[in-house]
Amino acid sequence: MKQKMNIGRKAGLLYLLLIPLGVLGILFIPSYFFVADDINATMENIANDEGLFRMGIVSSLATQIVQIFVVLALYRLFKEVNQRMAAFMVISILVAVPIAMLNELNYFAVLESLGNGEQVSLFLSLHEYGVFIAQIFWGIWLFPMGYLAYKSGFIPKIIGVLLIIACFGYLIDSMMVFLKLDLGFVFSDFTFLGEFAIVLWLIIKGKKEQNASN
Repeated sequence: MKQKMNIGRKAGLLYLLLIPLGVLGILFIPSYFFVADDINATMENIANDEGLFRMGIVSSLATQIVQIFVVLALYRLFKEVNQRMAAFMVISILVAVPIAMLNELNYFAVLESLGNGEQVSLFLSLHEYGVFIAQIFWGIWLFPMGYLAYKSGFIPKIIGVLLIIACFGYLIDSMMVFLKLDLGFVFSDFTFLGEFAIVLWLIIKGKKEQNASN
């Protein structure tokens, strides 16, 4: 159990690192640079602070690299619970990562197209769709992780349930975008708690095990 919790703590700390990286690359950049229905203002914002825009791209790429280490650590943690489900979890992320990384080419294309509003609008739109395509697999990987957490015997079952709920939140959001349906809210804004819960539990439980052994 001590070894498991050490692995779990490392996974939790890596998972925690995804939060600032993801916030900068996926959330902050659009909110800082993009002006709704005003592509000229958007291009001006990007041109005036290109360094920050590029930093957002690098942050998004770093997020995907860290994600690989997270899922490999979780595989080590859960493989004895159900190796097939643990492998499914890894495969889901290994599909999502190249989609998300290649999607950043659209942001580089934006930089190369500044001054051409139609092209910039196209690349920004493609990037947004690319995020939601990758999000399908960011959702799918939470299902096996939730199942494994539920069955593990060392993680509270409620965390497993919350992770499975989070899976469907991401999937529904992607489908809503692809079908151009707008309910006025984002499902994942209400279903993300499982991810925070498992991060905190792994870090805190791992720290307690470490302190107990000292």
